[in-house]
Amino acid sequence: MKKLALVVAALVAGFVSMACNTVQGVGKDIEKGGEAIQRAVK
Repeated sequence: MKKLALVVAALVAGFVSMACNTVQGVGKDIEKGGEAIQRAVK
């Protein structure tokens, strides 16, 4: 039972870290898009 809990905890931690990386990537893309708009307006 402890092994199963450890495996589940490891999988959850992996999915959470993948989600964080995905959100960071989207944030960077949005930031670059905003910078491009600012350059175009100037």
